[in-house]
Amino acid sequence: MFELLALTALIYLFLNRKKKARKPRTLEAELKHLIQESNDATAIGSDIKRFLLDVLNDNANDQEKFSDTRIAQAQRILDRAGPASFYWMTEIAAQLATLAAAQINGIPTNVNAELGSSATPEAIVKIVVKN
Repeated sequence: MFELLALTALIYLFLNRKKKARKPRTLEAELKHLIQESNDATAIGSDIKRFLLDVLNDNANDQEKFSDTRIAQAQRILDRAGPASFYWMTEIAAQLATLAAAQINGIPTNVNAELGSSATPEAIVKIVVKN
């Protein structure tokens, strides 16, 4: 009876253990970790930029809005970057709305200086989302 109870407790503890992520112990390992994080942020920024350009392309070609392809693409970005990617995309959308309002009201912006009068949505996304 005691053996069964001890064995059950041992199996329970084995199955419910938590594995801790080890922190880098050397300077080289810490530097490698920092470089990996910075490269990941750049890649995520590029993915978000590509997503915005794909949505603009879909809109220009009269393709289905909220298609399975775009939703899956957005889900991959969200899974990879977490809630920060949602904030980042809404920040870009807010900047684009501010630029549109400034252009309608005739207020000069840095986008006007860089693109002149031939501003397309794709060019504005490339200016706003610089990597």
